[in-house]
Amino acid sequence: MSDSAILRYHPVARVLHWVLGLALIGVFALGLYMADLPFSPQRLKLYSWHKWVGVLVLTFTAVRLIWRLVHRPPALPATIVQAMPAWQRGAHHATHGGLYLLFFAVPLLGWAYSSAAGFPIVLFGLWQLPDFVPVSEALADVLKPLHRLSAYAMAALVLLHVAGALKHHFVDRDGLLLRMGWGGR
Repeated sequence: MSDSAILRYHPVARVLHWVLGLALIGVFALGLYMADLPFSPQRLKLYSWHKWVGVLVLTFTAVRLIWRLVHRPPALPATIVQAMPAWQRGAHHATHGGLYLLFFAVPLLGWAYSSAAGFPIVLFGLWQLPDFVPVSEALADVLKPLHRLSAYAMAALVLLHVAGALKHHFVDRDGLLLRMGWGGR
């Protein structure tokens, strides 16, 4: 497919997509690394960073959703839609819907867990965010695994999203990846 036939996302949408993508990779990797560290000042610092990035993910997600509601994304080219079996179109929509849901759920569950455990979020060490839920050891015990499982679910959907994009680029060679890319026109 020619580059001129691809309708690209607006540059703001592309920046939000890639910033959110990089933040998700970073916060997930940091979460994996810090989870098993022994209690130390280093671990506390990493937990703070993890919370800060989580708040930024939540903020960028809200901005991205508002942007998307106000600025409709470009339609998939008809040739791509026609070439995709119904199950792939369904997987495409389900993956995107699941990602948006988890973009909100994972950081909100983390915030709720942090609040329930009695560890406030102090953004950049300057602004303490309000507690999302009251301090409750029982609630913290429920929220901690929910935060972790939802983060793994989001990571799986991100991998599925990336795999689909790479399949379109390298197998189908239909130019779909260019819609969110920076090269060319």
